[in-house]
Amino acid sequence: MSQFFDDLECRSTDARDAAIASALPQQIARARALPGYGKALDGDDAAKFTSVADLASLPVLRKSDLVAAQGKAAPFGGLSRCAPHEFAHIFQSPGPIYEPGGAAPDWWRMGRFLHACGIGKTDVVQNCFSYHLTPAGMMFENGARAVGACVLPAGTGQTELQARAAADTGVTSYAGTPDFLKVILDKADEMSLSLGITKAAVGGGALFPALRQEYADRGITCLQCYATADLGNIAYESAAGEGMIVDEGVILEIVTPGTGNPVAPGEVGEVVVTTLNPDYPLIRFATGDLSALMPGLSPCGRTNIRIKGWMGRADQTTKIKGMFVRPEQVAALVSRHDEIARARVIASREGARDVMLVQIESDCDDTARYAGSVAETLKLKGRIEIVAKGSLPNDGKVIEDQRNYD
Repeated sequence: MSQFFDDLECRSTDARDAAIASALPQQIARARALPGYGKALDGDDAAKFTSVADLASLPVLRKSDLVAAQGKAAPFGGLSRCAPHEFAHIFQSPGPIYEPGGAAPDWWRMGRFLHACGIGKTDVVQNCFSYHLTPAGMMFENGARAVGACVLPAGTGQTELQARAAADTGVTSYAGTPDFLKVILDKADEMSLSLGITKAAVGGGALFPALRQEYADRGITCLQCYATADLGNIAYESAAGEGMIVDEGVILEIVTPGTGNPVAPGEVGEVVVTTLNPDYPLIRFATGDLSALMPGLSPCGRTNIRIKGWMGRADQTTKIKGMFVRPEQVAALVSRHDEIARARVIASREGARDVMLVQIESDCDDTARYAGSVAETLKLKGRIEIVAKGSLPNDGKVIEDQRNYD
């Protein structure tokens, strides 16, 4: 098996930037032609957008925007270039949100991840992602086709049957959530079945170090990907470890939660993705997940940027004193004063009463200067604390809830 899925994985930075400079203007133009974007992408000529940095001037598209758009123009909210019947599948995720699915080779770009797991033409993959309404099962099915592997479409549940099928059909690889593989392995042990699984491609949940080690102790190499129903594969692990490599079919940004403003390299923020899929051109789609860019390149030889993986949720909306405080309000507070680097709202309790502390990174030590802005942007009054620039934790949080109701 070749080390790389294709030559895109090991191209130079200059070659990748040149490819983005060519593909991105075309994708922006496709999106602007769609009724679902309305006037959101109006403005400068699409030809202007030739780099990741250029995207910062465009608005962020959120899940709530998808739901609203689909409520007006079902099923895809006017954000797809194809009519519903032109897709191979239509899926429904909780919300409900509808997603299209194509039959083209590696339409979700999962093949790249499966190849990194060492899965190929000699493997039988037990696909334990759901095939019912949601797209995960078909996403991995499509990826398995891209690497030439045979698929046992197992879906979820029925553990005893799953263990028996894995033994009878010579399954060598597993695809599914991280913890369900252990359920199958334990059931096989209980049934005195010998399984030949040596590779696992997992997603849709946290792969804890102890569980990864347990699989390793059983002779199973387990790697995880970061993918969504809307975007397909976003990033994936290789055998070298050390973070997740960003997929070649997306453009990834890390922004301050509640905004579209890119953070400094290495800072934790919300993952925002622009997909280069021409059928479904999502521009600056906010995943709601936190992560951070990693310096340097993967030791495996793949040259795209890396992220640290999933680091929590970006939607930190919290109710304080009966009022919702949202990340975008904290961002508005920061934008009001040039000298503010960052801000953080902390909710806590004093007796039976909610209290709010607003920590502000600033060179100005006059808290009174910010009292009016805090009240106007957050719609609440609270204690203000000036802290040194760079002193707030690099964890992506702009709202922290320290309340304990036990």
